[in-house]
Amino acid sequence: MESTHMWSEIKTQLEHEIEPDTYQEIFSSIDSIYEVKNNFIYLIVANDFIKRRVEMLYLKKMNRLLETYVEEKHEFRLITETQVNEKMKAKFEYDEGEIDSEEGYQSNLITSYTFDNFVIGNSNRLSYTSALKVADQPGIVANPLYIFGDVGLGKTHLMHAIGNYILEGNIHSKVLYLKADQFVEDYVRHANRKKYVEFTHLYANIDVLLVDDIQFLSKKEKSQEEFFKLFEKLYQQQKQIVISSDRKATDLKDIMARLTSRFAWGVNVDINRPELDHRIKILEKKLNAETSDQDLVPKKVLEYIASVFDNNVRELEGALKRVLFYCTAFNLEFTIKNAEMALENLVRPKANHRDFMKDKINRVMSVVAEYYKISVSDLISKKRTRNYLYPRQMAMYLVKHLYDVPFKRIGDYFNGRDHSTVMHSVEKIYNDQTIDSNVKIDVEKLSIKCGESD
Repeated sequence: MESTHMWSEIKTQLEHEIEPDTYQEIFSSIDSIYEVKNNFIYLIVANDFIKRRVEMLYLKKMNRLLETYVEEKHEFRLITETQVNEKMKAKFEYDEGEIDSEEGYQSNLITSYTFDNFVIGNSNRLSYTSALKVADQPGIVANPLYIFGDVGLGKTHLMHAIGNYILEGNIHSKVLYLKADQFVEDYVRHANRKKYVEFTHLYANIDVLLVDDIQFLSKKEKSQEEFFKLFEKLYQQQKQIVISSDRKATDLKDIMARLTSRFAWGVNVDINRPELDHRIKILEKKLNAETSDQDLVPKKVLEYIASVFDNNVRELEGALKRVLFYCTAFNLEFTIKNAEMALENLVRPKANHRDFMKDKINRVMSVVAEYYKISVSDLISKKRTRNYLYPRQMAMYLVKHLYDVPFKRIGDYFNGRDHSTVMHSVEKIYNDQTIDSNVKIDVEKLSIKCGESD
């Protein structure tokens, strides 16, 4: 359906649902669409007052109504008449060689990666909050923002979310997302032809620079020099820089010290592997995106998938897609048994890892039991007196601290205890060692003993 006609029909529905005076005051004059771009439909409103009022009170309702008219997800966004005039003026004032034209400038953003569809948990709450603050006040709150963590945990999603959020608020912002190896390729291609000026133009007038996988600059000395120049220029102009990596800035190898030191100037935040409850929420969100039937896959099947795939979000979502495809293709019910069949080839290599991890956990139990002069059977028993409870909590903490095993799986090893019990135990020891030197000493001694056979 043509977008103008679609908006006309949605306006008709709003007219029936909103007070007549309010509709007349706000919506009667919203007739023009500025553009449809990156899955956003930009409606022109008279001024900032109406824009803020619609965004605060009616935008969610408008987007819900829009869902019934489009197959691919779209959302309404608002732009004032003043902003339209400014944007048209900017087009006429475009200077060839700068990257602010519609033809020459590409943000490279994935529009589906937003803060709204990022699932928050304990493992990523700090990074999410930091990213949102940066997006809300670019160049002011944390510059640069350095996000690090293992592959597939959501770093790239957050970077795109920052860019999309900034563009949402100001479509004139020049946001550029790229991977570090793309920067290297651009430099090498231009350097081979001695077109250094053209290379500089590629990154001229950027307002927000989002660089993924900065570790790929390793050993690329010339590219590092160019990136250093770009970083210095943007930083001095208070332009926002966001960098991601698979490791802390201090752990980057073969990257010049003056670069890594600048990465530490702003805020460094990490993303860890999601816990079981968090993984289930991620699957529920993914299921909601994949199908309109939220009850299609029972909760127990999602719990099974989440219990098996605990390494990263990408792997987790891939497992759900595989189950959806398998059961749909063969017209099977969504049961744990069918999920196991769908994931059989993926789960088998993980089982070998589990056997290896079981040996590690058994060693922790033996070391802790010997240290506190109790038996392993007492350690995992239901006895709750302090001479058993404290060692048990310590053992759970060490398993989590040393090997980052999911809470639910730790509970399984400790006589089927609930994951919340394990979580409480881990938190208790973590907190106790900060205020009790004896607990801290126990943790240090036992950590060394448990790792002696590694």
